[in-house]
Amino acid sequence: MKTLGLILGLLLTATPAAAQEKTMNIRFIANGQSINATLANSPAAQDFYRMLPLELELSDYAGAEKISYLPRKLDVRQAPAAVAAKSGNINYYAPWGNLALFYKAHEKSRGLVHLGRFDGDFSALLGKHKTTVRIEKRP
Repeated sequence: MKTLGLILGLLLTATPAAAQEKTMNIRFIANGQSINATLANSPAAQDFYRMLPLELELSDYAGAEKISYLPRKLDVRQAPAAVAAKSGNINYYAPWGNLALFYKAHEKSRGLVHLGRFDGDFSALLGKHKTTVRIEKRP
């Protein structure tokens, strides 16, 4: 009976693994606007989060994404070999070492790593010209 009580006590006080995971909230500041985003719980996203704050210059690529090279490559050893991108996704393209902010969907691509997603409207990052952006952690 004591064993059953001990087991029940442990079950009631245990915190689920999902509740222990830290949510990685970030913000992009561009053109006087703050744009919130949430990173995925992955080693690559955690590595990116540790780099912050960053100031980058975004440029348009292929009429589908805004890109900027990071100061160093991210650890992608545990990432899937390929992912598809949706509008609003924050990704990393491992072969080139660049951040890729998609505003149009893109087919599954080898070397593309999902880092997170914008929480809402991110149009302040879009436009034909290069945009300077600051990326920082937020509480």
